Amino acid sequence: MSERGVQALNGALHSIFAERDDVVLFGEDVLDPYGGAFKVTAGLSDAYPDRVLTTPISEASLFGVAAGMALRGQRPILEIMFGDFVALGLDQVVNGISKFREMYDDQVTVPLVVRAPMGARRGYGPTHSQSLEKLLLGIPNIVVVAASECHDVGGLLAAAVDDERPVFFVENKLLYGRTIRRPEDGHIGELAVRESGASYPALTFSATDFTEGSATIVTYGGMLPIVLDAVTELVLEHEIFCEVVALSQLVPMELDAVFESVARTRALVTAEEGTRTGGFGAEIAARVQEAAWSDLRAPIQRVAARDGIIPSARPLEDDMLPSVEDVVEAVMSLEGLQ
Repeated sequence: MSERGVQALNGALHSIFAERDDVVLFGEDVLDPYGGAFKVTAGLSDAYPDRVLTTPISEASLFGVAAGMALRGQRPILEIMFGDFVALGLDQVVNGISKFREMYDDQVTVPLVVRAPMGARRGYGPTHSQSLEKLLLGIPNIVVVAASECHDVGGLLAAAVDDERPVFFVENKLLYGRTIRRPEDGHIGELAVRESGASYPALTFSATDFTEGSATIVTYGGMLPIVLDAVTELVLEHEIFCEVVALSQLVPMELDAVFESVARTRALVTAEEGTRTGGFGAEIAARVQEAAWSDLRAPIQRVAARDGIIPSARPLEDDMLPSVEDVVEAVMSLEGLQ
């Protein structure tokens, strides 16, 4: 039976609450019958009324409360209604949550999870549509995990709750309505898939069973279906075969799957929904250049949102954000066809 992303996350939360009595979830409007802005917490407050708490609109204080609960031995899950508002809690993260374990000589841990719905393509406008993962890339001692429709979404969330480190769990808003597509017999559709054995695994896709590839496209989260559509178009329209590496752990960066794929293809494209300057793709490009610059056969290409704010009008939003065509053009440029 097919399962949508929201069902996978909700089911994971119910399982986590049933298995652990130290987990507490709180955020704005998470109580039933509303069940959160995207319905991920539906049914939880009815089942666990003492462990699901609705809160005022005060993200900075919520991060502080979550930190205190984690330091005292609980496992708080903080839902930020829209991921844009993690910025309101970053002082707590940068100057406290990320530092406590080292400041106190490993005598404390801060095992909290921040669930952050990110991304656009729903017409929510400039302040409710951003992909702000890049703001978290340079903060030591935290983990950033991004779920995609091809990952074990519930398993990723369970691993985040078990983690002893602070975890930001990024949920692209379109994931909620998408059907989860997991590998079967090593394939998703026509693509062969390899899954790393990490707690937050990388998925590597190939249309040629990893025998050849014109380029490696590195992406994550909500950009994965767009990249996979581009890969299909490249095969059908241009007979160009690419590999795709879909990371789930963005921080700390563990790029073995990326390096292995680039060693085969000797070319790299990065694809992200966030803005281009100073982003995820820039860091991946730098790391690959450091590791394999002499083997690359063409300059690295980056696909991302245009630098600017996200408009509310759908045609303008579409023009702002990275598309299938952008990914195709980046690969064609590597091949000298643009």
